[in-house]
Formats: sequence, C-alpha cells, structure tokens
Amino acid sequence: MSSHREAPEISKDPVADSSDLYAFVSPDDPDTVTIIANYVPLQLPASGPNFFEFGDDVLYEIHIDSNGDARPDVTYQFRFRTELRNDKTFLYNTGQIKSLDDENWNRRQFYSVTKVDSHGKSKVLAEKLPCPPCNVGKISIPDYEKLAADAVKKLKTGEKVFAGQRADAFFVDLGSIFDLGTLRPFQDKHLVGQKLFNYAGKAVNATDKLNVHSIAIQVPLKDVRRDGKKSVRGRDPEAVIGIWTSASRRQVQVRRGDRKDADVEVGPQVQVSRLGNPLFNEVIVPMAEKDKWNSLPPSEDKRFAEFVEKPELAGLLPVLYPGLFDNLAELNEKGTARADLVAILLTGIPDGLIENFQNATGDVKADMLRLNTAVPPAKEPKGFGLLAGDLAGFPNGRRISDDVVSISIRAIAGVTFALVDEAFEPDEAAGLVEQGLSIKNVSSGLLEKFPFLGTPFDGFNEP
Repeated sequence: MSSHREAPEISKDPVADSSDLYAFVSPDDPDTVTIIANYVPLQLPASGPNFFEFGDDVLYEIHIDSNGDARPDVTYQFRFRTELRNDKTFLYNTGQIKSLDDENWNRRQFYSVTKVDSHGKSKVLAEKLPCPPCNVGKISIPDYEKLAADAVKKLKTGEKVFAGQRADAFFVDLGSIFDLGTLRPFQDKHLVGQKLFNYAGKAVNATDKLNVHSIAIQVPLKDVRRDGKKSVRGRDPEAVIGIWTSASRRQVQVRRGDRKDADVEVGPQVQVSRLGNPLFNEVIVPMAEKDKWNSLPPSEDKRFAEFVEKPELAGLLPVLYPGLFDNLAELNEKGTARADLVAILLTGIPDGLIENFQNATGDVKADMLRLNTAVPPAKEPKGFGLLAGDLAGFPNGRRISDDVVSISIRAIAGVTFALVDEAFEPDEAAGLVEQGLSIKNVSSGLLEKFPFLGTPFDGFNEP
C-alpha cells in the first residue's frame, strides 16, 4: 500500500504510522495548498468500545521545504491530548453525541498546532482544538458530518485545520500485488499465474470501507513559497515546494505501574515514521533498510539512490511476465541507471522534459512529494495524472483521486524512461499495465471542500 505497513517496526506501531500523504493546490481555494497526512491505517469501523485515536505520546509533523535543500523551512506540529469524562463506565458514549462538547461523549481528544520556522523558532497557533468522535453508528451519532464540519477550524494566522477520523480513499489491489507481483488484469500472463488461471481477473480494492485518522491543513500559498511570493510562474524555482510527514516518539518512556502518573516520558523526540512519495519505502527500499529509512530525514536519501536507479521491481517484471517487457529487460541488462525515476522521486522533473512543466527542487536527492504551486487545479482531474497530460496530478503533488499505484508501475516498467532517452521505446505492455482500480472503486466518495476525504464508515453498518 502507499505506506500502510511498509516497514517491520512501524507496522507494530500503527498509531505512529504515516500511511498516506496528499498535497495539492486547493480546488475550493486556489490561493492555498491542502496537505493531508493520514495515520493509524486499516481501521475496521466496528472497533468499540476502544475506538481508534491519535497517540497522546506521538509528535505528528508536516514538513515543507521551499528552497530545495531537503530541510524543512516550515513545519506544522500536532500534539494530542485525550480526556476521559466518566471513569465509571466502559462506554465510549453513554448516549447520543450531537455536538463536540456533548456530555454523552465520554472519551474526547483535543490537539494543538505549532508552527516552526527554518531557524527552529516555534509559535503555538492554536490549543485545545477538538477532534470529532469516531463514527460509532447512526444511533450514537445521528449527524456525523455536522460534527466533522464543526471540527474544521480557521486559525487567526490564516490556516484551516482538521484532525480526526476519515474514510480511507487510497485504492490498491493489495492482495494481488504482493502475491508475487500479480496484476489481476494480466494474471493469466503471469509466469506462475498462467498455470492457475485462464482468464483476466477483476481487481479488488483492499482498503475499501476502512478508516484512517487524518491531519489536514490548508495553508496560503504565500506562506509556503520561497520568499513568501504571492504570485509565481510555473517555471520559477519559487513555485516548487517539497512536502513530507513524520511521526516521532520520546527516546525513553518510564512506566510506573498503577500510579496516576504511570507513564513518564523523557529524552528527545526520535523519528519512527515518515512519508513523502507514495510507495517509496514500500517497494523501493529493501526490507533490511526500511526501518533505517523511517528514522532518517529526506536530506539523507542519497544513501538510497541506488535502489531508485535500479529498482528491484523493474527487474522482476520481465521475469514474471515473459515476453511482455523485453525492452525493459534489455535496459536492465545494460545496467542503465534510471534517470527518469531519480527525477520523479528524488530531484523533481526538470524543465524541458514535459511541455510547460517542471517541479525540480535542485540537485539534493531526497524523497519529497514535490508540488509546483503555480499549476492550477484541473477542472476534470485524470486518474493517471501527469502520464495522462494532467499537469496538476501525481507526480506533481498528489491528489486523492490519483491512481498512484498504476502510475508508479508504469513508470518503473519504462514508460517514463523515454523522457530522458528518446531512443528508448517502452514496451506496449508498459503503457497498458495497471492495477485495474480507480477512485470509482472507493465506496465513501469525496467531499468537494476541505478536508476532502469522505465520511468514515460506521461500525453499525460495516464489520
């Protein structure tokens, strides 16, 4: 998946697991950028009485680089605190929840927002902002979206924020892809699958009807661009920003039994999770390096450049699908470094490769989600983003509807190598391969305004 269970250690700590990152110029306010960071993946809706929540002991951060050095120029920090109203009941709610301060809601969460500049100077922008409850069911919460809307807050400094449960809109045929790289539309062409199937199967969205916890922020573009420019051209370096998320825990936590001050946190914050481009740690970084990657900042990603230049999946495709990727196999045999993937994932796409587009951040190799903020929102977004000629789509930032799995597979299969080598002819299969899903396979639907992700599934109607 995008980053739902990408590394051995963080898969054991879902509260701190950065599962998806979205960044796009806001269609409901084009003078702002919307950034959505998802955590706590794969939530079954029916999870009472202890429903999912953010970690009070986790520091959640959204980082923005505006000058291309892979170091944050702006960081938004989110810290959470849980309050229990009634310590004599096992119930999450003792009656219907009709407002964010309803006395029937027993276990509530609040959060603070802090902004940190490039010099490390911090300013608390807001405190004790309420999260909405988890979507227990229609009987417990008759009008969930009203509560969610009430939890959207406009800060005095111009940002708009939301933190709480949402429906997971990431779509992926997870069971197929990690079953020896089986792509269901082509499973009958698979080296092993062709012996098992004589038909092309239908894709299954493995994350459908599951929830996540989202931190969403909408920031004026001038506040994230270099030198605070209100207006830039698409070719200007100042138009491009790099974004990534992280989660950190205290280095040491002392447990003191049944005392009221049971957990005492000491020591500095230690990063345990991060996310820039979707699928980077998932399918690029080797298993033995995944936990290390999660602990490092993007400025250290030159250590992993070799895995981008010669990705393992590019070598597997010709083997798993004999005869379909012969040109890719020849490219692999020559040992040619994948300059196209380095541009897409580590440096940004330079001016001149794609007409009227660039999102380059410089020579520093770093996994960041790069967004050219001068590209306006598309009136009719295309799921294949940049590959379909939609300059507002992935890998220019990432919209919720972008089919990042199929885009990434096609890129690794060689479609984008023709951008850096005109003599290379991608295999026909490379332009056809896809996971067989789209945003239409997401049952929740999306909102037309911030925070965009749909209503979380409730525990009464879903397992």
